[in-house]
Amino acid sequence: MAQTQMALDSLDFDATVALAAKVAPHVDILEIGTPCIKHNGIKLLETLRAKFPNNKILVDLKTMDAGFYEAEPFYKAGADICTVLGTADLGTIKGVIDVANKYGKKAQVDLINVADKKTRTQEVVKLGAHIIGVHTGLDQQAAGQTPFNDLAMVAGLNLGVDISVAGGVKAATTQQVKDAGATIIVAGAAIYGAADPAAAAAEITAIAHGGSASAGGVKKYLPWIIAAAVLVLLFTLLGGKKEAVEQAADVAPAATEIAAPAAEATAPAAEAAPAEAAK
Repeated sequence: MAQTQMALDSLDFDATVALAAKVAPHVDILEIGTPCIKHNGIKLLETLRAKFPNNKILVDLKTMDAGFYEAEPFYKAGADICTVLGTADLGTIKGVIDVANKYGKKAQVDLINVADKKTRTQEVVKLGAHIIGVHTGLDQQAAGQTPFNDLAMVAGLNLGVDISVAGGVKAATTQQVKDAGATIIVAGAAIYGAADPAAAAAEITAIAHGGSASAGGVKKYLPWIIAAAVLVLLFTLLGGKKEAVEQAADVAPAATEIAAPAAEATAPAAEAAPAEAAK
């Protein structure tokens, strides 16, 4: 099972809290995005922590220097995860890891713009990093980049740490991201840009937690399938096999009709990751 993380990127304090209220029941982690935390400060973290005690909260600090000193106030205020840039000095990264351990929390190392991602991943895991963030930024997405190659590389190292993936993820690609090794799936625009953010979050989380569109399709028709099976059994016992078949055909869709939409629903997961921004 993978966890889901919702990126809160708005600069508006009240709008951020309102959106969090809609999606919190449907995601595992609420992320206060970098522009959002810079604009609103630690007060936003304190507010979200008080309102949503059942969610983990990630503060996307993207720390570049003074790791321990910068991250500590946020862990003290209720952050479960803080991020530090993989391009930072190893001493800075270790500082965030150390302070996370002090408070029983986690540190995430963001690989955005790291030139040698393999070497840096191995280095920070040796330092005790809890999460590796495979992150294709907004500007990189606009240039057509996706996180999939980096995800495959990091997952292939088999280092035993969580892997977070952000950049263009939506419902149609959630299963693909999960299958590729992500343990934390981050969605932004796919949720906050949807007509119904709560429903969009619930759909992504259902897939991440182990469900799928195909499973949902079968579940939808399950009562009819059971009813048809009961009718077939009943009429068979009574000797009316022909009538059983006719009644079952009236009650439930044919198996091929059930399978077709499920197959169509899962087909997008096999496509390449979208280029549009999702965080």
